[in-house]
Amino acid sequence: MFPRDFAWGAGTAAYQVEGGWQADGKGLSIWDTFCHEKGRVFGDQNGDVACNSYKLWEKDLECIQQLGLTHYRFSLSWSRLLPDGTTGHVNQKGVQYYNKMIDDLLACNVSPMVTLYHFDLPQALQDQGGWKSPSIVRLFDSYAKFCFQTFGDRVKLWITINEPYVCAKLGHEDGIHAPGFKEPGILAYLVGHNMLRAHAMAWHTYNTVFRSKQGGRISLAINSDWCEPLDADCNEDIAATECYLAFTLGWFAWPLFVTGDYPETMRSAIDAQSKRFGHSGSSRLPNFSKHEPSILGTADFFALNYYTSRKIRPGEGCGSVMCMKSDRDAAEVLDPSWPICGVPWLAIVPNGLRKLLKYIKDTFNNPAVYITENGFSQVGALLIEDIQRAQFYKDTILEVAQATQEDGVDVRGYFAWSLLDNFEWADGFSVRFGLFHVDFDDEKRRRTMYQSGREYAKIILHHKLGQ
Repeated sequence: MFPRDFAWGAGTAAYQVEGGWQADGKGLSIWDTFCHEKGRVFGDQNGDVACNSYKLWEKDLECIQQLGLTHYRFSLSWSRLLPDGTTGHVNQKGVQYYNKMIDDLLACNVSPMVTLYHFDLPQALQDQGGWKSPSIVRLFDSYAKFCFQTFGDRVKLWITINEPYVCAKLGHEDGIHAPGFKEPGILAYLVGHNMLRAHAMAWHTYNTVFRSKQGGRISLAINSDWCEPLDADCNEDIAATECYLAFTLGWFAWPLFVTGDYPETMRSAIDAQSKRFGHSGSSRLPNFSKHEPSILGTADFFALNYYTSRKIRPGEGCGSVMCMKSDRDAAEVLDPSWPICGVPWLAIVPNGLRKLLKYIKDTFNNPAVYITENGFSQVGALLIEDIQRAQFYKDTILEVAQATQEDGVDVRGYFAWSLLDNFEWADGFSVRFGLFHVDFDDEKRRRTMYQSGREYAKIILHHKLGQ
């Protein structure tokens, strides 16, 4: 069903699992600061300890081996490596921790996929403007270069930035993620722009300095729902769907894979509304400078995070992607026939992933694709025998197989989210995505495999054996 070298993985992110928030010289991140402010996170919970993976890495490795993974995706904590965000002070304890992780994985024949940035900017850099500041681009490039130099001899798959859309919108538009800003219609575009610039600069650094010796590949992880018109025969619904895709998936994929610039639908809508609402000077959507390295082509594969699907219809004042409501005049709805899992926004639509993969193939010049996140959550009463989620993995991986075999999509790997129940950002520990349950009331943070984990392990073994 899948090629022998297909990547079977699971993922985590540093702040969500590591804990050790002040251990061994680590600096503060924006999530450390955000979580310690009252009312920011469900139950005022935080990631101070989380899964305690900083101390219990060997337990995580046992989970990885039990699943039979060929790949493990994890992120580096920028502030654990560089406490003030700069290479002026390197925390060797942090370097040792990640060196051990990488070496242990390779010793078990598990390949690391390493994310440089998964939402946890050093607070010291936030104090200097964070992702709003143009200077963040060179600071990120310096951090990336340090990581390539330090770990790149063993890491062959890199993600620069995870889900820039989420960081831009939820962190700088809605205020529900760190750093918690609410600046409607302006700030998210600027943040997204600087993230694309930072990614491109890091890609060019890798390409010119490290690629010939290290032989790795590098990309940006883009999250996207699949969406389709509420009424497939309605031109207005079709146009709204195209606009929705431009303002979400296209926002970051179009510059990398198509033109080196934002989708024209997005550019024209924002430019028009910028004038309408009296914004002086240039558009709220920045332009890429001709004096900087090109954005186009700075992705060696398409890294896709997919969770759910939506139906789209036009809707004035429905709440656009960027809060300037007329930028993108579309309303999203969940199909009532889709079962909802755990959280209200997450409908279970495995075939939406197949449709999205086909769309990516057709729209972005048939790139190699790694599905870098996919899963669904459990809330409320704990169910170790999570039958529904076990079936979800079977159904979803079958859809991926059909995308490769019948639709010709070049899918290279699938990473379940997540290896462990962990700190799920604003939802704290109330939402569980893990293949392993973590008992957060237990000082030892005992890990127990869910039925879904056992099912995923069976699927992996089945394909390893070529059955």
